[in-house]
Formats: sequence, C-alpha cells, structure tokens
Amino acid sequence: MKILVIRFSSIGDIVLTTPVVRCIKKQLPEAELHYVTKAAFEDVLKHNPYIDKLWLLKDNFAALAKQLRQEHFDYVVDLHGTLRSWRLRLALHRPAATFPKLNLRKALLVHFKLNLMPKVHIVDRYFCAARKLKVKNDGQGLDFFLPNSPQSPANTIAVVLGGKHATKQMPVNKLVEVLSRLQNRLPEYNFLLLGGKEDRPLGERIHERLGHTQRVQNTCGECSIAGSASLLATASVVITGDTGMMHISAALNRPIVSVWGNTVPDLGMYPYMPLHPERFCIVEAQDVSCRPCSKLGYPQCPKEHFKCMNSIATDRIVEATLQLLSKNKNAAN
Repeated sequence: MKILVIRFSSIGDIVLTTPVVRCIKKQLPEAELHYVTKAAFEDVLKHNPYIDKLWLLKDNFAALAKQLRQEHFDYVVDLHGTLRSWRLRLALHRPAATFPKLNLRKALLVHFKLNLMPKVHIVDRYFCAARKLKVKNDGQGLDFFLPNSPQSPANTIAVVLGGKHATKQMPVNKLVEVLSRLQNRLPEYNFLLLGGKEDRPLGERIHERLGHTQRVQNTCGECSIAGSASLLATASVVITGDTGMMHISAALNRPIVSVWGNTVPDLGMYPYMPLHPERFCIVEAQDVSCRPCSKLGYPQCPKEHFKCMNSIATDRIVEATLQLLSKNKNAAN
C-alpha cells in the first residue's frame, strides 16, 4: 500500500500532523508513506524516520502533480484542506479524505464571539482523514527529529520573538520587562532570543534595553529551523506566543509558557502534550471583548490598542515560568 500525506505549510501546522504520520507507519507497517510539503519547510520533516519519501513543492505545481501521479498512490490523506490540496487530489484522482476544518464555527467565534468549537485538539481532527485506513491516535504526542542527538537541557530559558503574524507576538516593552525580572529572580540562568532574520533587529533592541548583558544571546536569523529546534531542546523553559516554535517545543517535550494574543486556544491549536499536560501553561487575557479578532493574525492590531497582549500582567508570565521550572526540578528529583 502506498499513502500520500499532504500538508504544504506552515511550521507548526506541519509539526501537528506528525502523530498521523507516525500512527500510519506504525499501524500499517507494510505501507509506503510519502509526504508533500513546501520546500521552505523541508527541515521540519527531512529527519522523520516514518516518512519513506518527502516531496517538495518549489515553483512548478503542475510538474510536481505529474510526478506524484506516476506514483499511483492507494490513498491520499489531505491534512491541509485548501484549494491547492484539493487541486492536487483532483490531479491524482485517487481515493482521498480530509479533516473537518470547522470554518463556520471558527467564523462564529471570531466575528460574533459565539464559541461552538468542540473541545477537540486539531491533532484529533486530523485523524479523521485517516479513518478509512483504520488508523487511531496512539496518544504519544508530536514528533520533531533533530539531525544530531540533542544536548541535555541547561540552565537556559528560550524566548521566541518571531511569529508569522505580529498580533501573536509579545510587545517589546513586555518582553524587556519579563526578561529583566527573570534575570533578577534567576541569576543562574541565561536567556536565548529565537526568531528569523526579520526578528534580528527586534532582538537587538531588546538586548540593548537590557544593557547588552552577556546573559542574553540574540540568535535571531542565525539558525535554520532545525538549528533553532536544537536550541529549544536545551531550554529549561520556552516562553513563546502561538507560533510554530511553540509546537516544536511541545514535540521536544520542553516546558512551555504559551502567551496568547489575538488568537485563542479554543481554536484547537494549543500545545499538544497528552503525556505531560502539566508541562505547559497558557497565559492569556480573558477580558478583552474583541478577542479573538482572527483565526490567524494581523500585521498590527486592527483596533490599534493591542489589549490582548498589553493587558497581560508581566507577573503572570514570570510566575508561570518560575512554576514550570520548579515542577521540572521536582520531577527530576
């Protein structure tokens, strides 16, 4: 049996498909599993041992579809559910299934604040696309495979600056305040700032406002996706917004302080750690009437006040970090 899994983007969404990939391969061991994604996200999957062949979409969709058609797949598991994935399924003309995207319910939550979303993580919804294969969730969480053996966690706290949408990112003032307080409370810890090249100036501003302390290292733009994941693997705690790095951190089983801005966990994409739910803490503003304003995000706050992030007390982020550190130490002992 030959199976194709489709998920073109983005980092976090792809990581969230990894339980389906693992369960297909383990529960159908004779199956040959292929996966198609965008070339920009090759790092997320190229070391995954459950994938027999990784296909990369670069520029020519028609050429890729032609190549995939020649594979004569027995079944297509569409974990994207977009026009592009539908076009690919149509081109392959093979038995296929997708998952419930719940777009109407999401729209009701975003536009009318009417929450009819089921208490079901998107990972479990993804498994609906593999139902005809009789594949079930094994409850083992997410996967992210590093190219080299990860170093043991050190006295390091990782702070993720980047994010595809600005309204998911913590404001500079809040980040500076959080880092300043944590430095005072945790003199034995160092801090890593993580992000892409576009986040490098933000990291430099934060570093400057903290007095260019050697305890804070700006790594933004210095690492590939896999390189950033390797840094996350060494962190005692990860402080992050609703980003792809949050899901990589969950896959690496790192304690997570998950800070939410314009999006909400009710959309079903909070840290997925079924074996260790005590390892993450969600911090969000509960009394902002315009939240959520989008299921994704915006370049800036549509109402220009950014209360969803600005109204979160710094103490909540600091205390959540300290609590997770304490839990981690107690578990280790």
